[in-house]
Amino acid sequence: MLSIKEVTDKKGLKTFVKFPFQLYKNNPYWVPPIIKDEMEQFDRSKNPALEHADLHLYLAYHNTKVVGRIAVIINWQEIKTQHIKKVRFGWFDFIDDIEVSKALLDKVFEKGKEQQLEFAEGPMGFSNMDKVGVQTEGFDHIGSMITWYNFPYYKEHLEQLGFSKEKEYIESEFSFGNITKPEVFYKADEIIRKRYGLKSVNFTNTKQIEPYVNKMFDVFNASYASLSSFVAITEKQKAYFKEKYIPLVHPELVKFVEDKEGNIVAFNIVMPSYSEALQKANGRLFPFGIFPLLKARKSFDTVLFYLIGILPEYQSKGVTAIIFKEYYDTFKKLGVTHCIQTPELADNMNIQNLWKKFDPQVFARRRTYRKDLK
Repeated sequence: MLSIKEVTDKKGLKTFVKFPFQLYKNNPYWVPPIIKDEMEQFDRSKNPALEHADLHLYLAYHNTKVVGRIAVIINWQEIKTQHIKKVRFGWFDFIDDIEVSKALLDKVFEKGKEQQLEFAEGPMGFSNMDKVGVQTEGFDHIGSMITWYNFPYYKEHLEQLGFSKEKEYIESEFSFGNITKPEVFYKADEIIRKRYGLKSVNFTNTKQIEPYVNKMFDVFNASYASLSSFVAITEKQKAYFKEKYIPLVHPELVKFVEDKEGNIVAFNIVMPSYSEALQKANGRLFPFGIFPLLKARKSFDTVLFYLIGILPEYQSKGVTAIIFKEYYDTFKKLGVTHCIQTPELADNMNIQNLWKKFDPQVFARRRTYRKDLK
């Protein structure tokens, strides 16, 4: 017998967070999250995104066995400021049983209709900084710490249940060896610095980065404000993401560009790949899971291009030449050989054009799906 139960206590939350560990057990491509971090995402006292959002978590049971989960999210900031009457869903996992996926999605429609919303979209998180999309290609490629991995049947279930593609994202990779003419960056770097009075800012430890983080998010908000369904990062979220991600950052992989007055005009954050380390940790930092992560932060040959932002007024002025030149020097020094671009909107040609000279190859695709509420 199938039943859907809402999570109402810490025990239920732990069951919700740990369900994918059961579903993807022994899968070589799934990257487990840290259980403690996942639980804190759903804690209103920890995650400031929940100040502006309603959240309902549901588990699907066949008798007493958990067979699926879903998070239903109503982001009131998005609804009130952008007038997008959408109910979001995420953390959507289930066995290959259409009855289960339908019953979970019915909860999304139920909550959306209660608030007179117009459509459902997912999988997605609370904000633009969260994981996004159901994977539709690239199932034989290891995931990353900032993406959801799923089985191929997820897409089939959504389409059978009347959902249609809303947004598409691509993930690409390229070899550091593809950079065959670094002199091009060096020349362009020199020209752009002189023309606009710009300088690069590099770091050797994370304490040096912290004073820049709030300004970085201001640039991030300005950079992506024109994209559909973009919700700006609030002051409290800045502090939350700083605490969450600064310990994982390798300082030499963070690059800023400043103007003559010391204002940040561009930034890029690259992170070591923690995928294999997270698989070894298997959801727990202690007592031993912390060691693979510390090792991966110190010694690596694969990196993720995590986040880039350029002020609109500088987006067509070649500022990326400065960033690329700095990364060329750093990658060469650190022994980086492989570069992965995390999910980017497939129709964001400004981003696509940044990387085309490196001949990136798409290895995975993902989508959000939409269905009108009736």
